[in-house]
Amino acid sequence: MLATSIGHVLPHIARIAQSLGLAVGTAPQVVDLLDERGGRLLHRLFQRLARDLTDAEMEAVRVVTDPPLDGAAMTARLLTAPTLAVELARRGITVEIGVLAEAELWSVYQPVVSLADRSVVAHEALLRGLVDGREVGGGDLFFVAESAGWLNRLDRIGRESAITGAAPWLGSQDLFVNVDPRSIHRPQVCLASTERAADEAGIAPEQLVFEIVESQVIADRGHLVSILEHYRSLGWRVALDDVGAGWSSFSLVSAVRPDVVKLDKRLVQELPDDGARAVVRAVTDLAHRLGAVVVAEGVENEQLAEEVAALGADMGQGWLFGRPVSHEPPVEEPEGRWQPVTR
Repeated sequence: MLATSIGHVLPHIARIAQSLGLAVGTAPQVVDLLDERGGRLLHRLFQRLARDLTDAEMEAVRVVTDPPLDGAAMTARLLTAPTLAVELARRGITVEIGVLAEAELWSVYQPVVSLADRSVVAHEALLRGLVDGREVGGGDLFFVAESAGWLNRLDRIGRESAITGAAPWLGSQDLFVNVDPRSIHRPQVCLASTERAADEAGIAPEQLVFEIVESQVIADRGHLVSILEHYRSLGWRVALDDVGAGWSSFSLVSAVRPDVVKLDKRLVQELPDDGARAVVRAVTDLAHRLGAVVVAEGVENEQLAEEVAALGADMGQGWLFGRPVSHEPPVEEPEGRWQPVTR
């Protein structure tokens, strides 16, 4: 039961509760709710209210569970009942969690092409969300998730959405999937559902390339190595994303020994600057010596495509080759897929 003297709040709560499937009874200054699903719908209601109500409104709503039938006893309970703000805090529900719980999530895909012949050889999956009718990019979603303590959950959703969304049309092409190593505590446990999703989707392990962003590499290199070893034990490959200028990039490439090195788009878009050109060539040479292939990100015009190809990049990704889109099955499947350099 929720009670308040603020007139406009209870009708709003009742409408949301009814839309979620809760049984709703109303009386002056009171909304009585019955959840026939063991509390699941009530939890969703609280997530929604965390987003919809102001702090002042949540402080003015009292929450009574299993309310007594006697009027005097009910009055006594209401006087000592926690506020909605306290109840939400007790349940660990924040505005950020409310946003994520209500968001509609899906994956879009950007092509990755061979610079030699411009054929599409892979796709990178990127998470998108619909929040209050507005499309939100993956960067904003993960920022909110980290604030709400939902990073591991959203990262798992992103991995599995990428795989299941690509299953109907991927064919023999490769799929690049972003992953934040901070969200993985025990690889055998945290990645089990991702492994099942790939198996059920019928995507071969060698088609999956998991991207680790350079800026998100965890301080515990031993833990990172254990994650990467688990990936490789499953037949998955590893890409180091957003590799940019600076000696830290060279050290990281050598330590991680990725199958794919993705050049930071900011570095690529500085070309033909002499400094950027020297760094791209040095990173590319190191990657090739370690047996990795190189993808240049942020390729938006022919000049950049020619520059990165001349500097040794194997593949390109950017608006020149295609923007991220929701994907439909192709009419014809392209021939083959790229092969990593043999170590």
